[in-house]
Amino acid sequence: MTTATDPSNDDKIEAERVEKGRLLFAGPCTFLYGVPDMAHLPQASLPEIAFAGRSNVGKSSLLNALTNRTTLARTSNTPGRTQELNFFHMGAEANAGLILVDLPGYGYAKVTRTKVKAWTHTIRDYLRGRAVLRRVMLLIDSRHGLKDNDREIMRMMDEAAVSYQIVLTKIDKLKAGELDNTLKAVVDEARTYVACHPVVHATSSEKGRGLDLLRADIAGFAHH
Repeated sequence: MTTATDPSNDDKIEAERVEKGRLLFAGPCTFLYGVPDMAHLPQASLPEIAFAGRSNVGKSSLLNALTNRTTLARTSNTPGRTQELNFFHMGAEANAGLILVDLPGYGYAKVTRTKVKAWTHTIRDYLRGRAVLRRVMLLIDSRHGLKDNDREIMRMMDEAAVSYQIVLTKIDKLKAGELDNTLKAVVDEARTYVACHPVVHATSSEKGRGLDLLRADIAGFAHH
């Protein structure tokens, strides 16, 4: 006999979560549309999980790795390549599953300041006004940790009561001790933000580390 507090039961629940994540991301993933601004944003009923982060944080690589694809999201060495909000449907049925939203990178980009300002405005409008948005996965380069423009986005999501969760990227570039220090610093600071989920994911798109648990968290929002 087991109870909710028994390790064996906890392990079973975690294994079931991971399997649900694996199944969701092993299924169909369909590009729906790219939206240049809020005026073109269609209505939606399925839950949406958005991916945000500084330009060149590894967002496209992570989306490709999560979905076991190589061309779902375009990768580039040029920051600011993604210029639209790109929507992807995860699931075999039109009225089930969830929507992944690839947001334009914020911060540095090799475009005009006017364009950067317009992108930032669009991202903020989306985060503040999208009723079906369940969580934002905020990607942070593990080599650099939280930066001022990350904190700006976090404060804005706090004010808008948008649930978000930090995902460290490129952890394969760090030594074990460096990763532990970065993770502790990020977790400690994340606790000071009211809308930030307390669990921080540490991932490597190249090595596949941490992807199963991230898939599991995302799959928990899927509509069945």
